[in-house]
Amino acid sequence: MKRLLPLFVLSVCLLLGACASNAPLPEQLPPLALPMQLHVQREQAGERQDWLLVIQREDQRLRWSLMDLLGIPQARQLLDQGTWQADGLLPPNPAAREMFAGLLFALTPAEQLQRLYPGARQQDKQRWLGERWRVDYRQADDFTLNLGQGLRYLVSPLPRENTP
Repeated sequence: MKRLLPLFVLSVCLLLGACASNAPLPEQLPPLALPMQLHVQREQAGERQDWLLVIQREDQRLRWSLMDLLGIPQARQLLDQGTWQADGLLPPNPAAREMFAGLLFALTPAEQLQRLYPGARQQDKQRWLGERWRVDYRQADDFTLNLGQGLRYLVSPLPRENTP
């Protein structure tokens, strides 16, 4: 029994740490012009990765689909009533969930920000939520999401196809 106690304590601490690190989400979804296709470039420690992100509304849920430039899925999640759910057979991806939550914060219209994220601050072309996220805007849908420890995402819209 004494041998199992340290393992039990470690397991409880890890579980509580995982719960505490969940990214903040608004109680209700902000009004977004969807579907949205974004180019996301992840930068950290001199390394770069490019992805395509598609955000779609399905009833009261948001579907987030992250793919590499070859179209291979990297993460798929549904945001339903303030909780993330796996969408498809991809394994859980906490880093993608954090990025998706940060992007939702960044895409929230300025007039909705204080209501949906009471702890958020906004000034000029920047907004931030404590030490967790800082967003530097070039345009409303063209920005850099900074997550600390040198991790940042450069986000820009993909051109929409015009159909005759």
